[in-house]
Amino acid sequence: MSEQNITPCIVRETARGIEYVRIEDELYLTREIFLTDRVSSATMNSLLKQIMYLSRKAPEEEITIYINSPGGDVPSGLAIYDLLHMTKTPIRTVCVGKAASMAAILFLAGDKREMLPHSQIMIHDPSLNASLQGMKPAEMSRELSSLKKVQKILCEAICEATGKSMQSVRSKTKKDSFFDADEAIAYGLATAIIEEV
Repeated sequence: MSEQNITPCIVRETARGIEYVRIEDELYLTREIFLTDRVSSATMNSLLKQIMYLSRKAPEEEITIYINSPGGDVPSGLAIYDLLHMTKTPIRTVCVGKAASMAAILFLAGDKREMLPHSQIMIHDPSLNASLQGMKPAEMSRELSSLKKVQKILCEAICEATGKSMQSVRSKTKKDSFFDADEAIAYGLATAIIEEV
């Protein structure tokens, strides 16, 4: 039996009869949006539109972004990160499950950064998407130079959020570093643990 993507709905009885409203639509009305997939151009497009709309509709009202993502595409992630930093609207990010790699950087863009008690954050250095096999030395050098620039950008984002030195951050990102909720608070990645909803 194959697994199906079932979207939960709210059933309402109205003058027009029974209506089915997607639960995401209902939560969107309360300014709650979700990143629960890989960071990609598709998730970027969706999140950018939602954030821009909600920011324009009520600039002073907080937007909550729930994150459970393995990370993904860095350029798409940095576009979302930049928008979150540019908006004057207060942003609350909530880690539910895992915020890893690029998703961890997006988590750090929140003014408030909260975690469920058993959630986890993972930070690390970026890796090459392309294979170096068959590349000429000049091409390899260009790829590595680009990778180092991205590494610096991501480490600076972590430094800004945590208040830690570049040396401290680089010691963590040189390998996959996992933080549970208590460890994330201690390192400055998160600002609070959610005890009740």
